[in-house]
Amino acid sequence: MVNEVKGFRTLAAWRKAYDLTLVIYRLSRTFPREETYALSSQLQRAAVSVPANIAEGYERKSKKEYLQFLHISQGSLGEIETYLLLARDLGYIDEQSYCGANDLREETARILRGLIRAIEKAARTT
Repeated sequence: MVNEVKGFRTLAAWRKAYDLTLVIYRLSRTFPREETYALSSQLQRAAVSVPANIAEGYERKSKKEYLQFLHISQGSLGEIETYLLLARDLGYIDEQSYCGANDLREETARILRGLIRAIEKAARTT
């Protein structure tokens, strides 16, 4: 019998954030070369920080710390929204690519908000 993977990788918020990161990396490959260390890098770092902070918070000992890392992930999702708008408005990505990535960002944010609410509720009852 194979052991099932447990932990943060089972969280819907982490899985969506991970998918978003993959999409962002693929999109940013199309940016102009001069953006390699500018907008492209900023967008990639913001994207990576979402699942990374969900994972790091999950591994912390207290709900308070966990929530702190989840809120950092929320902030990074706001950064991603801004960077995607810039990439679209600068002509680095087309409207369809923007909409696809932003829809996934919004879905990730919605799931993350639900996780935060659930943890806050559990913290109040303990």
